[in-house]
Amino acid sequence: MGRPVNFHVAFNESFAEDQGVVAEGARVVVADVYAETGASVAQSLGDRAAFRRTDVTAAQPVREFVEFTVDRFGGLHVMCNNVGVSGSLRRFLDDDLRDFQRVVDVDLFGVVLGSRYAALHMVGHGGGVIVDVASAAGIDPGTGMLPYRAAKAGVTHFTRCLAVELGEHRVRANCVAPANIATEINAAFDKAAVTRLQPLARQGCPADAAEAVLYLAGDRAAQLTGVVLPVDGGMSTGTPASRVRAPAGQDSVM
Repeated sequence: MGRPVNFHVAFNESFAEDQGVVAEGARVVVADVYAETGASVAQSLGDRAAFRRTDVTAAQPVREFVEFTVDRFGGLHVMCNNVGVSGSLRRFLDDDLRDFQRVVDVDLFGVVLGSRYAALHMVGHGGGVIVDVASAAGIDPGTGMLPYRAAKAGVTHFTRCLAVELGEHRVRANCVAPANIATEINAAFDKAAVTRLQPLARQGCPADAAEAVLYLAGDRAAQLTGVVLPVDGGMSTGTPASRVRAPAGQDSVM
């Protein structure tokens, strides 16, 4: 890359992405509401990284984050909005929705704010790239975690609309949609069970999502905008017939 890069992150799972862009020669600003965590990540990346404590649910801190990046490194060419809280795991009829607004504020509105203030800078400085991190839960319907699913679905559609709106300004907008990645946010899931739903029976890791972000952010993806790229071992494509149990007396449909 070789250009100033701003990675707008909310959780330490993004560490693999930060490492990747620094290895590519980028300069990185890490944002996190948790100062100790964010500062530790930035420090571990060396003098090509900096940290700014940021609450992604409020406009002023996000605007100041972008301003800090431009002042610190002289520009902003890539914004990665990687923010997320899972909220309740309860089924819809058992969920009192008390954390619905918080999930939407962080997972969707945080992406909107990050994209807006990044785009306002990019449009006046020759363009740039916005990469949003959604989830496969925002692509395929499912049970439980409905506030999270709804917010991440909003991220995927918002990103595609952003691509249409900003293309004339030479700003690309793409989205990565991971699933079954070994991070803290899904540590409670049965890993053996979820990998059975994938064509690739392999547990994903943060580096898998990071590589997808790096590709979409870089010049090799110069003709890509409005893309929603699942990083899910093929789960959003379909479950292999060999892992679907057919009813008694019936063969699996191939």
